[in-house]
Amino acid sequence: MALNISDLVKEMLDGAKPLLQNFWNDARPYAEKEAKAFALNLAMIEKLKRKGKISKEAARLHVEIQKNSFRTVLLTIEGIGILAVSAALDAAFGAIRGTVNKAIGWALL
Repeated sequence: MALNISDLVKEMLDGAKPLLQNFWNDARPYAEKEAKAFALNLAMIEKLKRKGKISKEAARLHVEIQKNSFRTVLLTIEGIGILAVSAALDAAFGAIRGTVNKAIGWALL
């Protein structure tokens, strides 16, 4: 099962948007860019895993780096606090957790 980048991005944004509603006009371009980067990273991990070229630990490290990048970018938007960003990202990642974990075969999210 290959991950669909567009579907992952849409699901992440659909999960995050309600929690960033008051800031969505400012946050949207950043969230879209970071969601796409995150989805591309997950697709890369899936591909590497199928080829046997990435360990579970390395995959988790890639995911954590991407999560931190996403978090850092959203925190640069004036007015958005760490709790709102954390809740939005939890919702975004939760929206794709089952799909990603099933496709990769490891619990990454």
